[in-house]
Amino acid sequence: MDIQTIIFIILAAIIGVCSILAITTKRILRSATFLLFVLFATAGIYFQLNYSFLGAVQLLIYAGGITILYVFSILLTSSDGDKAEPLKNKKMIIGLLSTLAGLAVCIYVIVKHKFTESVFQSGELEIRTIGYSLMGTEKYQYLLPFEVISILLLACIVGGIMIARKR
Repeated sequence: MDIQTIIFIILAAIIGVCSILAITTKRILRSATFLLFVLFATAGIYFQLNYSFLGAVQLLIYAGGITILYVFSILLTSSDGDKAEPLKNKKMIIGLLSTLAGLAVCIYVIVKHKFTESVFQSGELEIRTIGYSLMGTEKYQYLLPFEVISILLLACIVGGIMIARKR
């Protein structure tokens, strides 16, 4: 095994373990911390694939901005030592069944998909090309989803402020 494979296995293990810990921990702030580790490891995989722009966006937007937003909303809305409520048996069974259904769909797609050689060009695109693709209004350009995400984040911030003001 070469060093790239070892690094990938380590990052994948961090993602898997921290994902499970983020779901199973009883403390909400710890759950947000484990989510942060998952997002950092995902950025590490992007950097390993030589997608430095995508890795930087992952770090800045998700690991930075959204995790900070989660932490602030948790700190504004929860009291000290706040723990998650234990799941009832019905919710646990529904969660297990939906997890198994998602796993079955993933396995089906992996088995039925014919993996061919990548048609992507090697190396990175210029930042200018990525910017035009993201901010354009033509087909396969992403100005509308970008604006929708901006409004969603604004609604989260306003909601956090309104919850904090009610106290």
